[in-house]
Amino acid sequence: MKYDCIVVGGGHAGCEAAHITAFMGKKTLLITMNKKNIADMPCNPSIGGTAKGVIVRDIDALGGLMGKVADESHFQIKMLNSKKGPAVRSLRCQADKTTYPKNMLKRLEETENLNFMEATIENILVENNKIKGIVTSNNEEILCDALILTTGTYLKSNILRGAISTEGGPHGEARSNFLSDNLKKLGFTIQRLKTGTPPRIKAESIDFSVCSPEYGDNVFYTFSHDDKPKYKIEEQQKCYLIYTNEKTHQIIMENLDKSSMYGGYVTGVGPRYCPSIEDKIVRFKDKERHQLFLEPESMFYDEWYIQGFSTSMPEDVQEQMVHSLKGLEKAIITKYAYAIEYDAIDPLQLKPSLETKVIENLFTAGQINGTSGYEEAAGQGLIAGINAVLKLEEKEPFILKRNESYLGVLIDDLVTKGTNEPYRMLTSRAEYRLLLRHDNADIRLREYGHKLGTITEEMYKNYQNRLKEIEELKNFLKNTKLEVTEEVKTIFEENNFSLPINKTYFLELLKRPEITLDFLNEFILIPFSLDIKEIVSIDIKYEGYIKKTEKEIERMLKLEEKQIPKDIDYKNVKNLASEARQKLETIRPLSIGQASRISGVNPADISILAIYLKKEYGKNE
Repeated sequence: MKYDCIVVGGGHAGCEAAHITAFMGKKTLLITMNKKNIADMPCNPSIGGTAKGVIVRDIDALGGLMGKVADESHFQIKMLNSKKGPAVRSLRCQADKTTYPKNMLKRLEETENLNFMEATIENILVENNKIKGIVTSNNEEILCDALILTTGTYLKSNILRGAISTEGGPHGEARSNFLSDNLKKLGFTIQRLKTGTPPRIKAESIDFSVCSPEYGDNVFYTFSHDDKPKYKIEEQQKCYLIYTNEKTHQIIMENLDKSSMYGGYVTGVGPRYCPSIEDKIVRFKDKERHQLFLEPESMFYDEWYIQGFSTSMPEDVQEQMVHSLKGLEKAIITKYAYAIEYDAIDPLQLKPSLETKVIENLFTAGQINGTSGYEEAAGQGLIAGINAVLKLEEKEPFILKRNESYLGVLIDDLVTKGTNEPYRMLTSRAEYRLLLRHDNADIRLREYGHKLGTITEEMYKNYQNRLKEIEELKNFLKNTKLEVTEEVKTIFEENNFSLPINKTYFLELLKRPEITLDFLNEFILIPFSLDIKEIVSIDIKYEGYIKKTEKEIERMLKLEEKQIPKDIDYKNVKNLASEARQKLETIRPLSIGQASRISGVNPADISILAIYLKKEYGKNE
């Protein structure tokens, strides 16, 4: 049997890739080791977070599933950094670890053109340097025109606790033993990475009375742009805040050599921005304590997750560490923490479409590309799926720019800079983050979804209606004046706001930092929803900053327009620094803009390259 697309791996990347290729009309096969583990959450039971929450919104705007499934599967949701600027606000929900996978599987099973198969893939079929199909561990060959590998942490994975290393993936499942070796034979550079997870605790053994409760927000939120909230604010599950202490730190330091990482048992490189607790203690010796969060994994069983307490210590040391924490003195550990190391490819061997440079029509997404996180994986799966379909239809690839989406930043970082540690999306990585906000994901991306055919007509209609409401509110503010009456004067004085001298348009008042739409609503009813008010308010208040950013983007886009010929021989570009020449030859950037972001390529090298292109190709004038 032959398929248009085969997706290998049923994690978050595989779910998005399989759904979108099937939705776009391609006969798709999703191959996973265990269908019950589709969209599994082996680590943190949450969706979203700083920057990650915006990725989920971006996925939804383009027709992906993660946001919709999260909305129908969580038991707490909140907006992070709500008191800070709009550029760093992100949604995060506590997803039910039982419900989320079930809801995702249900949606996939309802998707036309999508079939499932339980198998382990150990090799791929290649003919004339082009993908032909896959080979299962039972030597069964299945043919396809495009293949998307989303293998997660299963490539030659090892579970580590102290000096004990066990072959296997999350939950002790079988690993893929030969696929990464076979990829290496085909010309891929393989690197070894590591991640980890904290212990799980029996709920009834925790003394919650000495822990600080963390509540969900009392405002309705959704990741999806189309669905209504499916929860009751007052029924959200509490989480709790606790801290490490001097005793915890002492136990860790006295047993540091027993840690898999510090004992020399780990060969993979761990994530810098999501370190183990022992790594935090070593790297931040001046900190007296580190915050931890107690989070329930599901409403259907009583295991709780200690967010921020990832470790690769032996089980007996983990017992001491957990019992040193306030409220967990008598805690019963139901699952011990572990580190997991696995193989991944060098993302510099990828095109911006996530097609590999090594094998035509082979795409990769998720942790195989060197990233960490459910959201980063899901976003890559969506983009890889879209581009696999476009490639089969002989259309131009879909490549998001850095000013359009966190997914554009993520993929550009991977294929331009590479990574030798698990890459995590951060707001600081996005130079245009004021434009890449939670509130405007559909404004940035829905037109792409409509053009590509990745969203329904109903979704597009919802988007158009929202655009109409935004424009109506802006016109309302432009054309409505506040008359300075005695009542108005009193309200301004009560709030310690300076009073406008004359009649003033609401639009001008809203530009003042202290004035909000809720405040203006005291004078005249502003009958628009919270999300419409939010985006309009941000656009007006940050208009100056936004215009400045847009000018910077114009300069960036001019560099992106200066294309570099695919057949360029960098050996002929005289006076390039040797490191720059080597990096340019390896990465083969598509434009001067991309070349300028390569580590080791300096402005002088860019100038030399631009002059060479103008002389030899008549470009960049």
